[in-house]
Amino acid sequence: MHINVLAAAQRIQGQVLRTPLLESRIGGVRVWMKCECLQTGGAFKLRGATNRLVAMDDDERARGVVAFSSGNHAQGVAIAARRLGMTATIVMPADAPKLKIDGTRAEGARIVFYDRRTESREAISAAIAAEIGAIVVPSFDDPFIVEGQGTVGLEIADELGGDPPSIAIPVGGGGLASGIALACPASRIIGAEPEGWDDMARSLAAGTIVSVKADAPPTLCDALQTPRVSPITFEILRDRQARIVAVNDTEVTAAVRWAFVEHRLVVEPGGAAALAAVLAGTVEAEDGMVIVLSGGNVDPALHAQLII
Repeated sequence: MHINVLAAAQRIQGQVLRTPLLESRIGGVRVWMKCECLQTGGAFKLRGATNRLVAMDDDERARGVVAFSSGNHAQGVAIAARRLGMTATIVMPADAPKLKIDGTRAEGARIVFYDRRTESREAISAAIAAEIGAIVVPSFDDPFIVEGQGTVGLEIADELGGDPPSIAIPVGGGGLASGIALACPASRIIGAEPEGWDDMARSLAAGTIVSVKADAPPTLCDALQTPRVSPITFEILRDRQARIVAVNDTEVTAAVRWAFVEHRLVVEPGGAAALAAVLAGTVEAEDGMVIVLSGGNVDPALHAQLII
C-alpha cells in the first residue's frame, strides 16, 4: 500500500485552507487545537475528496462520482466535483442533519437517501455507480483519501516545527487519524469514538476488523457513525499502536460548549470527540499535545441547545 501525504499536499495546494492552530489550556496544561471546523465545507473532508478527484484522468472525471456520507464527506466531494466540473451523486442517511443535507445540495450534488439501520450505503452506492458508470469515492477506504486527510498532520508539524508529543483525533472510519499517523510518525496517536460505535477500538483489540453491533445506541456524533472500518485505516493505526478511547454524549456536549465559550468556535459533536476525551480526563492533557477539531457542521438549533 503506497500512501504519499507529501504528494497529496502538492496536489491540493491552493484548493484547501490552511486551518489555524490555536493555543489553549486544559487543566492548566498548554495544548493546541487544530481547527478543521473552519475548513471550507466545514470539515477536513475536503482534503481527501480534492486529492481523490484531482488525481482522476479526464475520462474518469467525465464519468462523475458517487459517494456515501452522513454529510461532511458528502460536502467535500460535492465541492471538489463542482470545482472540477464533475457530476456528483451522494448517498446520505435519511436522518442526516439538515445543515449537511442543504450544504451538499447547494454544491450541486444529487442526493439519494437511505435508512442507516436497514440498508447498506455501500451496496446502494455500488448499484448507482454501475447504473450510470460513475466512480465510487469512499469516505476513508481509499489511499488517496487517507493521504489527503494526512495533510492536516503536515500542517501541524510545520506550524510547530516538528511532530507534537501526541495528537488526539476524532475517529469514524479512521481516515483522518491514519493519515495524520503517517504524516506525524513521531507523535502518539489517540483516537476518540462515540460509545457503542467503537469499532476501531474493538477491532484493534481483537486484531481483526469487527463491525459495529446491530444494537448500537443513538449518538450525537452523526459524523462518526461508521458501521465498519477499512483494512487501510485499521492496518495503519494498528501498526502505529494507536490508542482509541470512547466518549459519551454528555462528554461531547461539554466539549461543544467549551469550544464555544472558550474560543467562540462552533464545533459539531463528532468533531469535538477528541476534545471531549481530554476534557473528561479519559485522555490526560500533556504539554504541547494537539487536539483536532475535525468539523463544525451542526444545525444551529442543536448547537444552541448544547451550549446552554
